[in-house]
Amino acid sequence: MITSAANPRLKLVRKLASRRHRDKHGLFVAEGEDLVDAGLEAGLEPVELLVAGETVAPELLADVSTLPHPARRIAVFRREDLPSFEERSVSLALWRIADPGNVGTLIRTADAFGASVSLSDGCADPTGPKALRASAGAVFRVPLGGFREAGGRRIALVAHDAQPLGDVDLAEHVTFVLGAEREGLPQEVLSGCDDSATISTPGDAESLNVAAAGAIALYEWSRRRAL
Repeated sequence: MITSAANPRLKLVRKLASRRHRDKHGLFVAEGEDLVDAGLEAGLEPVELLVAGETVAPELLADVSTLPHPARRIAVFRREDLPSFEERSVSLALWRIADPGNVGTLIRTADAFGASVSLSDGCADPTGPKALRASAGAVFRVPLGGFREAGGRRIALVAHDAQPLGDVDLAEHVTFVLGAEREGLPQEVLSGCDDSATISTPGDAESLNVAAAGAIALYEWSRRRAL
C-alpha cells in the first residue's frame, strides 16, 4: 500500500491536473467510482488504478483528488484508448468553446443522441477534470475528432439574424456548428457552413447557453428522424 505522498504514482496524478502534462504524456485522470467504472466498462485498461484503503492510504488519495468529496478510486487512462473519430449521421462541431463544463455537457448530450463531436483548437480539454465530470463518462463512448473532420450538411447555430431552426433543412447527415457564447462563430467559420439557424425563444434572455443550444439542435434532428 502507498503510504508516502512522494510516491511516483501519486506524483503522476498531481502532474496530470495540468493540461500541459496531459498533452505531454498522453494520459488523463478519472476520479470517482462512476467515472472509473465508465472507463473500465468501455474497455480501457488503466495505467494506474488507485483505491483508498487497498492500494493507497485514504488520506493520501484525498490529497491528490480534485473532487469536493475526495474520490475513493482514481484511474489514469491513455488518451489514445478513447474512441477514434468516426462519421455518424449527426455531429457537433465545437469552435473555441473554452468552458470545460460546456464541453463535457455537450459530449454527454452527444452520447444521448448517438452523435460524434469534433473540436477546434482553443476548446477546453475533454479529458480535463471538469469536462470529464460534466461528461458523466460519455467521453469514453463518444468519438472525438478535429473541427473539420465531421462531414455532412453543416448548420451554424447563431443567436440572431438567421432562420428558425424549425425551418432549416436538416439532412440525413448533418453537423451542427457551435461557437463560444461571447464571441460566437467568426465569419470564416460561417462561410464554411451550408446554412445558419437560430433557436427561437419567447423570453427576455439574449441567448441560450451553448450546451443547451446543442441539446435542442440534436433533439430537433432526432425528432424529425422519428416522424
